[in-house]
Amino acid sequence: MTLFDKIARHEEFSKDLKKLLKRFPTLETDLESFTNAQLVAYHKFQVDNNGIERLQRLGFEDPPIFKATKFACRSLKGRGVRSGIRITYAYIQKTDTIQLIQIYYKEKDDTKEDRERIKSLFCC
Repeated sequence: MTLFDKIARHEEFSKDLKKLLKRFPTLETDLESFTNAQLVAYHKFQVDNNGIERLQRLGFEDPPIFKATKFACRSLKGRGVRSGIRITYAYIQKTDTIQLIQIYYKEKDDTKEDRERIKSLFCC
């Protein structure tokens, strides 16, 4: 159960998740915990644990796009919220919707969010 009216998954997000589930089998339940705890705390109660940052310079302002850098994955024992899993999402306040855009495992310093995917969904 969540406090958001809707949590939607972009088609590409679902594909990303399916690939990562082979490697990290607890990811689906970890994602639910993340949504019910960290996203609710950040967007509903304005509690910032420095684990969510707003992405800038996308070419549009609305809806705001965020990247979660603190995500606890139980499949990565001993790593806690520094698991390396990243989630990119939009929060559409007027409909109280979380739109999950991308999930990936940050293995190297050059692994980043897919800005082209974000722009194709929300820009122009």
